[in-house]
Amino acid sequence: MAEIIQRDGTWAFYGDTLRLTPGRDKNVSLLRKTLGELTVPLAALAGVSLEQGKKSGRLRLRLRDGADPLLQATGGRLTDSLDPYQLTVESDRYGVAEYFVDEVRGALLLDQIPTDAVEDYLLPGPAVPLSVSAGDGTANFDGEHVRLEWNWKTEDAKAAAGSRTLALGDIRSVEWHPAVGLENGYLRFTVKNAPTKAPPKYDPNSVELWGFKKDPLMALVAAAVQARLPHPSAPPADEPPKQLPRAASDPHDTPPTREDEHDALLRRLRELGELHRSGVLTDEEFTMAKQAVLKRM
Repeated sequence: MAEIIQRDGTWAFYGDTLRLTPGRDKNVSLLRKTLGELTVPLAALAGVSLEQGKKSGRLRLRLRDGADPLLQATGGRLTDSLDPYQLTVESDRYGVAEYFVDEVRGALLLDQIPTDAVEDYLLPGPAVPLSVSAGDGTANFDGEHVRLEWNWKTEDAKAAAGSRTLALGDIRSVEWHPAVGLENGYLRFTVKNAPTKAPPKYDPNSVELWGFKKDPLMALVAAAVQARLPHPSAPPADEPPKQLPRAASDPHDTPPTREDEHDALLRRLRELGELHRSGVLTDEEFTMAKQAVLKRM
């Protein structure tokens, strides 16, 4: 296990999962505190890095495209302070952070985790029911329906129709945009058979956001809905799922024995040696991966 504890939060790595716990420091964003502890499977990672500065640096996790509904719904629009996959590290803890990075990279290399996009969410998204009030309305989501309720600041043309209830099956997509400069943000739901080009101020399927403290929490509503919609990279519903052929010599699925696992690790050591000799792996990468294999043996 590798662990780093900072005022910004605590990250722990257990070999096949990472646990990210936000800190209680006043500088930790409301979104991260509300989102709470995250458990990230190793298979969801595309990489990890440490960026060092004079006084502090940042640990960053890079997730595979499509692995997390929060990142999918926000489309790269989360700032550094809002991003749950970044951790501020004090300069006197760089050694611990480097060890953490080495451990995660070694596991990614050993398990041969690909860096390409995925077709299923590997993280569950925020828990429901969920209710957030910000901007010109309140968004409620119980896992099956989204209910939008308006406040006294809502434009009259939008408020006149009353509260809005959207069934999950009628929602085609959801997106969250923060307010930037003089441009307001929004939480928008695109509904089947009801396209609209109206600005969020007038769109009955949108909550307009003005850049206040609770605006980022609307991203959690977006992520909770996104997690329950069909994955953008998944095949169409009418397309049959791909079937992997069963090996003719292995008609029955049996769990691997300890001897099988040991043989697999020996084969992996030989593969790493071949990759090193051919120049695919650097000396540092080969040493790191070999040590990870030996630890498992």
